[in-house]
Amino acid sequence: MKIALSSEGNLLEDNLDMRFGRAKVFIIYDLDNNEYEYIDNDQNVNAVQGAGIQSAQCVVDKGAEAVITGYCGPKAYKVLEAAEVKVYTSDKDSIANTIKKFKNDELSEQEKDV
Repeated sequence: MKIALSSEGNLLEDNLDMRFGRAKVFIIYDLDNNEYEYIDNDQNVNAVQGAGIQSAQCVVDKGAEAVITGYCGPKAYKVLEAAEVKVYTSDKDSIANTIKKFKNDELSEQEKDV
């Protein structure tokens, strides 16, 4: 299973970015083999509009089955929901610790935002 985490940097020691659409980087972590890649999100950091939708489509295209972030806005949530990607929220912590929390079922699934 692949999960996508909004991140402030491209290392597991970096912190979770509390923004989804305008996150600096996405870490795509494969839980099956404990490998990861990162995707720069530069095109959306300063986007005038549509950052969340484009970011959501990016992680869907990478095969993520879950997203972990501080908050996912309603438009991005809709894209993820349509692709059957679950959205989980977490407090600011390192990516590594956030992954541990996910594995231990300690994160809450984000409620649908209307």
